[in-house]
Amino acid sequence: MTPMWRKYSRCGALKFLFSLSKTKSVKLKCDTSNSGTLEDLEIEEFYSLLTKREEIDVIYAKYAKTEGEMSARDLLDFLLNEQREQKHELDEAAKQKKRMTKDGFVMYLNQEDGCIFNPAHSPVYQDMSQPLNHYFISSSHNTYLMEDQLKGPSSTEAYVKALMKSCRCVELDCWDGPNGEPIIYHGYTLTSKILFKDVIRAIKDYAFKTSPYPVILSLENHCTVEQQQLMAHHLIDILGSALVTKPLGDTMPASLPSPEELKGKFLVKGKRLNKLDAMFSNNNTTVEEDSVSEEDEAVDCKENDQKAKKAKIKLAKELSDIVIYCKSVHFGGFEHARDNQSFYEMSSLKESKAFQLADASGKLRNSTAFIHHNMDKLTRIYPAGSRTDSSNYNPVPMWNVGCQIVALNFQTNTKEMHLNQGRFLPNGFCGYILKPEFQRSPSSQFNPQSLTEGPWLQKKVISAQQLPKLNKDKQNSIVDPLVKVEIQGVAADNDKKTTHHIENNGFNPMWNTKFEFPISVPELALLRFVVEDHDSASQNDYIGQYCLPLTSVRNGYRHVPLLTKRGDIIPSAGLFVHIMLMDQK
Repeated sequence: MTPMWRKYSRCGALKFLFSLSKTKSVKLKCDTSNSGTLEDLEIEEFYSLLTKREEIDVIYAKYAKTEGEMSARDLLDFLLNEQREQKHELDEAAKQKKRMTKDGFVMYLNQEDGCIFNPAHSPVYQDMSQPLNHYFISSSHNTYLMEDQLKGPSSTEAYVKALMKSCRCVELDCWDGPNGEPIIYHGYTLTSKILFKDVIRAIKDYAFKTSPYPVILSLENHCTVEQQQLMAHHLIDILGSALVTKPLGDTMPASLPSPEELKGKFLVKGKRLNKLDAMFSNNNTTVEEDSVSEEDEAVDCKENDQKAKKAKIKLAKELSDIVIYCKSVHFGGFEHARDNQSFYEMSSLKESKAFQLADASGKLRNSTAFIHHNMDKLTRIYPAGSRTDSSNYNPVPMWNVGCQIVALNFQTNTKEMHLNQGRFLPNGFCGYILKPEFQRSPSSQFNPQSLTEGPWLQKKVISAQQLPKLNKDKQNSIVDPLVKVEIQGVAADNDKKTTHHIENNGFNPMWNTKFEFPISVPELALLRFVVEDHDSASQNDYIGQYCLPLTSVRNGYRHVPLLTKRGDIIPSAGLFVHIMLMDQK
């Protein structure tokens, strides 16, 4: 049998391990020949010391009851009692004596089968045939911006990055440009400008690289009629048959189509001059109305310019005609929307207005107005214009009331974007997540402010492995790690607990700290782990984090990968935890 250390050396693992500052003293200890290099048995000893996991030794000893090794029966006991798994057919996978060594057990815990994230949720597994309004949709705000909203650069690259993160709703702030060509930038600011047609080309090329499901183009239209006509031309010419320019059927629909029906399609969100049913009748009457940008977000940055606030534009029929399922309308209240708003008409709400409505809706006795509004209509939420640094609001309360298009600044890699990444991690990371049944059923009386007791989540943060140095330029830059465990969901579920910090050990710190969280609505809860470098004199430094829906968490002893602020995996680093979700009854 080939020693485990030889297998790792083939894949370059030993080379990586040698680069860690923690290994220097271990290497010296193992170099019994004093040659300055490790050979044969010295390497084996070196590997054994570096990979020693006391916490796993304890678990393995508990279940390895067959001559010091884990038999098929022992492993089955572990899988049933700790991991709560029953899918493994051990006799088919076990080798010869049907036993597992400790090295094999360690490998199991660090591979997909040992990960906290349920691998069954990695592909698209949800029903994708329901109307669009039944899904949370990953959405971006001011998608063209790379940095801040006052003087930062605009770039087609920002659209590419958002789409490659499976963003399914991108925003285009459109203004009159030179030579008759419409441009995109953040109005009344010093942000740079890019051509509208270049943005559409980039969107076409990258829209469906990571997800086949529809992309919504949210237009903030500030252009003259002539340049709007050119916008419509570019959309039709560049996107071709992928652009939805009429309802899918031959008769007037009664509800929005599904993501499955709209695979590979683009939807335009914007103003429309008439009702959609005009396309199925001889009534071609249009409403010649002055219009302003639906959000008025750009003029927030020019608060004292009354002319800007009163600016009106006319809507070009050519652009109006390609707005099919996402017609922008003013929000006049839940009752007004219930009596007057069609299923294809949607409103955009600034974060302050949306949070006010959510709070008021939740406090009214037996009131579920916001949630019921979002059962058959789309709602888009966007950050306030005062967030000139492109910061974000907390998206979780908006998901709690069923808002589908909760738009965030994708270029800002902070906690809010980590939550967004966690929300859309399952279901193939396709940008669409089916809302819980109680947010879709008209008979539901769910209210995130009035809840019954639910299950308990029991977590034990055991250890971490190979945490990165934060300052690689400093030879002795060793972290003092601690772990924060957060629940983000309905107000009653929000909680955060923190382990103690470990002095000077980023290689294999052990906390063995147990936490318990009562959970009222697991269907809306997100679980987030944050690892920080403790600093008594200033704010802790970020090391890594991982966020996922509670419904995608697996019980038992699990490996938790760690991500950078940008959402990229940190190689070899991770947490080791014990998770148990239990019914309180």
